[in-house]
Amino acid sequence: MTHAAYVFDAYGTLFDVHAAVRRHAGEIGPDGPALSELWRAKQLEYSWVRSLMGRYLDFWTLTEQALDYAMKRMPSVDAALREPLLEAYWRLDCYPEVPGVLKALKARGARLAILSNGSPSMLASAVNNAALGDLLDDVFSVDDLRTFKTAPTVYELVTTAYRVYPDAVSFQSSNRWDVAGATAYGFRSVWINRTSMPDEYPDLGPDVILPSLDGL
Repeated sequence: MTHAAYVFDAYGTLFDVHAAVRRHAGEIGPDGPALSELWRAKQLEYSWVRSLMGRYLDFWTLTEQALDYAMKRMPSVDAALREPLLEAYWRLDCYPEVPGVLKALKARGARLAILSNGSPSMLASAVNNAALGDLLDDVFSVDDLRTFKTAPTVYELVTTAYRVYPDAVSFQSSNRWDVAGATAYGFRSVWINRTSMPDEYPDLGPDVILPSLDGL
């Protein structure tokens, strides 16, 4: 099925959020995976709580705060690793199939974009590090709205910019809650279920479930 635009979540979908901790795995020790999972969980939790309160802080600030909390919960991790971990988050690896998939979609004539909670500077760094800039038409950040997904106004950024109805947009995310938000808005939603997680939000199911972006 061809769509006017293919829009991608960034973190966890195009970019591996656990790459920062993995880069310093030897220095962190056995608590690395747990640290990475907690860091990610708190980063997202803080975005949802602040959206509900109407007390916005940009995603980079939440990323810092989440790491601080995670490191306090994992006292075995050397506090001196805070700055190297944050620096690594600016240069997350993209998943191996990403460049090829974007090139193939671009060849079909579709618009390609990112729609992310990330701050503009975070997203610019990740895109540049992965050399994806020439493949993307737009990078939409929630920063202009001062709220986070799954607020409908976030998904509306795309339809307003492209002057299309929601069902003309194929939206891809590895985050099931994000897919639920996109489905509720009216996008054709694709859940990239990289880790074979069980489904959630049964009333807001994806149109397609794929193990990676290759299936696009």
